[in-house]
Amino acid sequence: MAILSQLSIIHLLWAAMVFCQYEDYDFEDEYDQEPDHQRPYYFNPNPQAEAPRFPFPVECARECFCPPAFPLSMYCDHRNLKTIPNIPAHVQQLYLQNNYIEAVPAGPFTNVTFLREINLSHNKIKSHMIDHGVFAKFSNLVQLYLQHNELEEFPFPLPSSLERLLLGFNKISQLSGNALEGLPNITMLDLCNNFLDDSVLKGKPFSNLKNLMQLNLCNNKLQTMPPDLPSSLMYLSLENNSISYIPESYFHRLPKIIALRMSHNNLQNIPRNTFNLPNLLELNLGHNKLKQVFYIPRSLQHLYIEDNDLEIINVTLMCPSFDPLNINQLTYIRVDQNKLTNPISTYAFFCFPHIRTIYYGEQNASVNKSTQLRIPVFRRFLTPEEFDEAEDDHETLDRETEEDHEGEDNYFHPYFQ
Repeated sequence: MAILSQLSIIHLLWAAMVFCQYEDYDFEDEYDQEPDHQRPYYFNPNPQAEAPRFPFPVECARECFCPPAFPLSMYCDHRNLKTIPNIPAHVQQLYLQNNYIEAVPAGPFTNVTFLREINLSHNKIKSHMIDHGVFAKFSNLVQLYLQHNELEEFPFPLPSSLERLLLGFNKISQLSGNALEGLPNITMLDLCNNFLDDSVLKGKPFSNLKNLMQLNLCNNKLQTMPPDLPSSLMYLSLENNSISYIPESYFHRLPKIIALRMSHNNLQNIPRNTFNLPNLLELNLGHNKLKQVFYIPRSLQHLYIEDNDLEIINVTLMCPSFDPLNINQLTYIRVDQNKLTNPISTYAFFCFPHIRTIYYGEQNASVNKSTQLRIPVFRRFLTPEEFDEAEDDHETLDRETEEDHEGEDNYFHPYFQ
């Protein structure tokens, strides 16, 4: 019996030891520790669509990085590359921006069949160094980034699947007659900061882009409005050209326009009903030579007419009639650097009851001398209902200065909302 009692005690002690061992063990300890050489994390905006992990090591060019969590992407950016490495067959997103690449030969892409995105921006690529048809074979290509290179011509041919094409900050001065043919799915085309002039657009190269929503032609050499733009267009950027006139009927074919930016041109007179557009929300005509205002559509919310030659703001021209059932939506006007000597008539607050801010800033009332109106910034206090609405829309009523608007002169961000 004594022996059995001793065995029972030993058994109980052993059981207690085992229980305590599992009681103190944290099953997450192994997963909380970071590996010694952890790879950088790449954010996936859609976790639902994250590609499944491959059960085997994914092939990757030795010059690049292929995140295990995103086996379809290959990152070769910012690596001082002068040539394009061989691309594995499985890659769908290829990032080669910010290198010193001068040519795009077909060789490195021999095995690739399902590329959806190529980023070759910020390199030194010239048009004649792109092998003919190197992009056209990618029937699934949706986005192609070639901005900040040394292209002299529009790349051709391109796959019909393409939706977003960025070619800004190059040296493109010509568009061949069929350069934009066969691109029915293009929604965004950026050609800002090139050498395009009116003669290049005489062939109406954009007329057949039936799904085009955003066209950026800022910082070129245009003197007239681009002809025959597609009716699908919603965002048009024409800043920093030399356009001096807009035909009154020009926008009749563009009823979907939401934002129009034409600052830094040579506009002097705007025909009265030029901007009678039902969906226009933003209109930027700053840094021109306007001497008179024009009709404001009821939908417009933000108007920029700073740095012009306006001596008076004729509210009657902007708002010839008032409809209480269809109120004007204008909330913000910027009129600094004009020749105003008096604030805008109080009739503006009757015709535009939603106005919250008028930015007067400094005025160029006399030669080589700037003056300031009694109220450099007018602000209307919001009703409790309006304040609640502003809070819901994540709007702010913080102090606004001229520096706050420096970014307004930039052309549309390629990833517009």
